[in-house]
Amino acid sequence: MSLEDQFSLAQERVNKLSRRPSDQQLLELYSLYKQATKGDVTTNRPGGFDFKGRAKWDAWKQREGMSREEAIRRYVDLVERLEGEYA
Repeated sequence: MSLEDQFSLAQERVNKLSRRPSDQQLLELYSLYKQATKGDVTTNRPGGFDFKGRAKWDAWKQREGMSREEAIRRYVDLVERLEGEYA
């Protein structure tokens, strides 16, 4: 199965988890997804009162320079780990 196919399946499977991942796990999923689909963050950091937006931006910014393939691999691995955790 290609890396693209694994990524697509992982995106479907993450929505079928038996529990909602923790906020930290959600940020990790978000940042890996954004890095895999958009590359490095190019927008300005949200303002100080947008706590959720800043947290998401910061998580994505930490992935700066990570290749698309690496982000996909880590995303797929994280989904597999979460499935094992919540089984």
